[in-house]
Amino acid sequence: MRTVLAKARKISVPTRQEEERKGRIAGLLLGLVRDEASKHPQVVGVEMGGSYAKGTWLKDRMDFDIFVKIRTDVDEKTFEDVGKRIGFDSMKRFGPRLRYSEHPYVEAEIRGIKVNVVPSYDVGMGQWRSAADRSSFHTRFILEKLDGPRKDEVRLLKKFLKGVGIYGAEIAREGLGGYVAEVLVYNYGSFLGVLEAASSLTPGHVIGSPAKKFGTPLVLIDPIDSNRNLGTAISPQNVARFILASRAFLKKPSLRFFTGVRRSPNRKNLKNVLVVRFRYKWRSPDIVWGQVKRAAAALSGQLELGGFEVVRRGAVTDEESEAALIFLLRLPTIEGFAVKNGPEVYRRSDAENFILKNSGNIMTWVGDDGRILSMQRREYYHAKKLLEHLLRNRSAQAGVPSGLIPDIRRGFKVLRGDEPASKSIKKALAEITSTDGLLFSAGR
Repeated sequence: MRTVLAKARKISVPTRQEEERKGRIAGLLLGLVRDEASKHPQVVGVEMGGSYAKGTWLKDRMDFDIFVKIRTDVDEKTFEDVGKRIGFDSMKRFGPRLRYSEHPYVEAEIRGIKVNVVPSYDVGMGQWRSAADRSSFHTRFILEKLDGPRKDEVRLLKKFLKGVGIYGAEIAREGLGGYVAEVLVYNYGSFLGVLEAASSLTPGHVIGSPAKKFGTPLVLIDPIDSNRNLGTAISPQNVARFILASRAFLKKPSLRFFTGVRRSPNRKNLKNVLVVRFRYKWRSPDIVWGQVKRAAAALSGQLELGGFEVVRRGAVTDEESEAALIFLLRLPTIEGFAVKNGPEVYRRSDAENFILKNSGNIMTWVGDDGRILSMQRREYYHAKKLLEHLLRNRSAQAGVPSGLIPDIRRGFKVLRGDEPASKSIKKALAEITSTDGLLFSAGR
């Protein structure tokens, strides 16, 4: 264990030279934003936030989050306009583009590092007007509560979460974000303390002091806001993966939990996979990820109603122009007929109605238990044909989000899992069709 953790620290904790280099970039960016912010009387300050300000950023990986603090008497439209103007003007040398969360913000990139210029209101504790308002309080809390060694414990935990594929609170991942990692180390003291606690989690486990009841599998209370449950953003699947990964590492420590394991698709399963691939007009990743996930869930339900057993489903986007919905089926082709169970003959009205509605079926008969049964032809017994029909003719009724329908109508393809695919789709296929060797390594 000690040797593994020592190696993990080397790939997680930045060197002094890296800190100095990132510090110079941070100073440059902060100066650019402050220069532009000074032109707007609505702004009362500019400050660095996120993992850089808290000293918990990972070696070779970090973003800069710069918060523009705006007076609380400013209306929402002006708040957004001022935030966008400062973001675009300050980052004009670095290819700025608009992103959306609760409010729009500006993202740019310098030397491979993402920079987010985010507006927030200059509020007091608990007087939140936007989700970004808590950020400065989060920074102060972590700086006050975690010393240098504990910050490195946070880095270990982040690297572990990244290695097992559950790092990030964004909707694409629905995992454990950076602040969650910091709060967990605050509560349990160390990386191993967090894993020990996680390995024994029970449903609805509560960490912290909530002001009300929450119904998520893991309840993790924000230390600066007892009404906020950080566990809301974590999917039940990722809570379970966190538990399994913690148990597996404690039982058999390995650096692979921090570096990750490259997965390949299971070729036997690929023949039962269908991929709906299409292109979309660019919009914020959070928006399109939410749309494709909802579409996959809705179409999975339609496939089940059509008689197909969906073993697993997934959705993926390259966050630029391509998206795909993925379905692993028990069988992509099923029998061409289905048997409908009717009422008992003693229920006269129901029995007569059932007989009338099914009079054109292949055959109708009385079963051994006295119920009426009827065999009918399936309209679709190839899952590919059913998906094509739904997407061409009934996408709205099938539950596809309205924002995706224009993209799908411009063109889509339903492909087998073993047909050529892009890098992002191949990665999703590997996750859907193969066993996660990290989570289930303890049993091998």
